[in-house]
Amino acid sequence: MRSVNSDSTNTLRLMAVHAHPDDESSKGAATVAFYRAQGVEVLVVTCTGGERGDVLNPRLKDDPAVLRDIVGFRRLEMAAAADILGVEHEWLGFVDSGLPEGDPLPPVPEGSFASLAVTDAAAPLVRLVREFRPHVMTTYDEDGGYPHPDHIQCHRVSVEAFEAAADPDRYVDQHLAPWAPRKLYYHSSFPRAKIMAFHEAILAKGVDSPFADWLTGREERPERPITTRVACSDYFDVADRALLAHATQVDPDGMWFSLSVTERARLWPTEDYELARSLVDTEAGETDLFAGVREQALLSQ
Repeated sequence: MRSVNSDSTNTLRLMAVHAHPDDESSKGAATVAFYRAQGVEVLVVTCTGGERGDVLNPRLKDDPAVLRDIVGFRRLEMAAAADILGVEHEWLGFVDSGLPEGDPLPPVPEGSFASLAVTDAAAPLVRLVREFRPHVMTTYDEDGGYPHPDHIQCHRVSVEAFEAAADPDRYVDQHLAPWAPRKLYYHSSFPRAKIMAFHEAILAKGVDSPFADWLTGREERPERPITTRVACSDYFDVADRALLAHATQVDPDGMWFSLSVTERARLWPTEDYELARSLVDTEAGETDLFAGVREQALLSQ
């Protein structure tokens, strides 16, 4: 059973819940590296093994070893990324639902993560929350950040775990003391203004922007509010290395590396979040996920 070490009871703890291996490195990776450098304990939780993901790196697309064992490759990649970020990692053990295609969309595969009842899918995450006792959790918004069924289910189980882990009358079969995380955040990884800033910077170099297609149609998409901006550009290089560790999923010549770390730090030096739940008083314009939590959390240990 995972438990908080006796020598870490006065340490702040962050839990980042993601749908697939590689999501932790494309969403909030610089943030977790920033907090690790401050001594914050970080647990990354991955809901599925990414079994139905495509090989997105053209250099590996036809690699016979990868095609034989994509699951094994993704587990090794996840371990490498966690090591780069300096975080602990846990798998929830669910099966990737894939990204349904067609009109109308077909149902997700039976038994896959997105097909499960939320209370069943959340049970192992509730256990981890009660064992690790995070002060802050991060996950995706109601639309999953983008409408992948596993991302939407990840949102649902994260909210369920945030609320249920604190309730002694729920998931009683776990025989664990309840724990109430103080804050829950949604990633705001790709706000339109950020992508537009990158797009215009690339065009200014006199070359085509890979973000042009990304921006198409986003004018009609409502923007989520950003409540919290974490200045973590000193760790953008760590995030890049973690993302590149997912070699089957990332084209090293792809759009995410169209601008250098220095250019991205100048254009958009923060990773951004939406505060979704809070048990502590907060103020507008936060710059710290633990704002309002630090003093209270350390005093209550």
